[in-house]
Amino acid sequence: MKIQITTSLALIINALLLSACGSDNTDTTASQSTATSSQITANNANLELDLRCDQASYPSAELLQCELSNAAKTLEANIEQLMPGFVTRQLQQTAANIQATLQRSARDPSWNLPPAFGNTGLTPLCASGAGPCVGDPFRYPGVNGPDGDVFYTQEAEVLPVVYYDQGCARISGQVWKPRKTGNRKLPAIIIKNGSVQANEALYWWAAQELVRAGYMVLTNDPRGQGKSDFSTPTGEQGGNFNGTVFYEGLVNDIDFLMSSPTKPYPHETSCKGTYPTKTLAFNPFHQQLDETRIGAAGHSYGAAGVSWAQSFGAADSQPWPGLLSPENPLKAIVAWDALGSRNSPASATLTSLLASEAATSNPVADNLLLPQNAPAISPRVPALGFTSEYGFTPVPFLRDTARDEHLSGFKEWAAANVPVYNITIAGSTHLDYSPGPALPATSWCPKIENNACEGGWAKPMITHYTLAWFDRFLKKPGEQGYDDADLRLLDDSQWAERMSFHFASARRFSTRDGQLYFSEDIRMNYPEKSTQR
Repeated sequence: MKIQITTSLALIINALLLSACGSDNTDTTASQSTATSSQITANNANLELDLRCDQASYPSAELLQCELSNAAKTLEANIEQLMPGFVTRQLQQTAANIQATLQRSARDPSWNLPPAFGNTGLTPLCASGAGPCVGDPFRYPGVNGPDGDVFYTQEAEVLPVVYYDQGCARISGQVWKPRKTGNRKLPAIIIKNGSVQANEALYWWAAQELVRAGYMVLTNDPRGQGKSDFSTPTGEQGGNFNGTVFYEGLVNDIDFLMSSPTKPYPHETSCKGTYPTKTLAFNPFHQQLDETRIGAAGHSYGAAGVSWAQSFGAADSQPWPGLLSPENPLKAIVAWDALGSRNSPASATLTSLLASEAATSNPVADNLLLPQNAPAISPRVPALGFTSEYGFTPVPFLRDTARDEHLSGFKEWAAANVPVYNITIAGSTHLDYSPGPALPATSWCPKIENNACEGGWAKPMITHYTLAWFDRFLKKPGEQGYDDADLRLLDDSQWAERMSFHFASARRFSTRDGQLYFSEDIRMNYPEKSTQR
């Protein structure tokens, strides 16, 4: 069966626009919006979706065939990475990363000597940037390509930074911004890694695209991971052994981003002299930061982290603990697998991932310890969530999947009248958000053109919605991406076919011309509810 939005359905939608139905806390300035509801309806008018897999009964031969084809997508990236051009570039960058790590230790031995407990060059995991920790090997300075030298010399300014977290562990990262902005104030995004394997290079795909879209970006390795300290000087760990770093660390990141010569980073003062390493007292790009427009994107434990951090300051959660702002400055979040829920201690999907991984005796799941004192998750700012189908271990489903299984966080945000969107991409794994060699994921480098990866399945879709969501809630009139943000979020003609047939994708938010778009199952429910606020 195929479903098609025809001209007659478009007329139905336009009629629905005249009815009244609730509201949310979205800004609505019709005169400033160029993406009107009529444009959105027109763009979707000829959309056709094949719903045979969505509607196949369990158990059935039809559903089994759908599932086997779907699960096969989880190995696309591994097959692509056998290309000689990819293998050569990966090995070159692995060698360069190992050499850079050795040179850092030679320049500053304190990275590998007490009290730097746990720093060995091989630990934290991914400290050397080798193997899967390379990420996309074409996104480094020195690569002759659009995501390499062209990006770093023509499009962006990227400065390495080291600063202390609240426990005096050194945090290694980078601050990124567009090169040609004059003195214009910029919105900013902090990217929070997932736990265990995830170093910041695995998220440079997102940092580069955000910079190209006009954002300042802060990337780093949380305590216990990558090139940051494995632990504090007193031995307090980070990473998956201490999940507090994914929200407390994010609060520290926000303080660092907001710091300036007249408003120094507080933990530089309290931790100064702990190590001989040169650490920074303020954001080197502080003059161009717009403190009123800060967002955060996080993956896995980092997705739980951004869900927790945005909750600070809500009436039913903990007070904002940041030291450079009296109130929580986060204005929008994106959770890459997955948006948090009050119904679980961290993230609804992180919890279900842990359960499924534990069932297969996965040591990764066994070591993911959820913090006991995290703030209660309370929907406070607009949130976009992504949820993978197959978790860490791609295994075909041998059960009848509940269509709303991934919508726990979505339902809580919708009930609180806060803008929300949740997307599950067909065939996706938990590692589609941190693409690296040998990690199971859908296609993200099907071809190499001009020394750069082009195309793919999940990553282009993740990029599209992530940018559109931040543009919708953080951009100002006249800025890149402002005018068509609503249209990009609601134009299903390119992306609905990639949404899961197992699990519903859903949205509830208002466009700038005052239309509330609400669907609890985008693929199955055309026309969705669209009403005038």
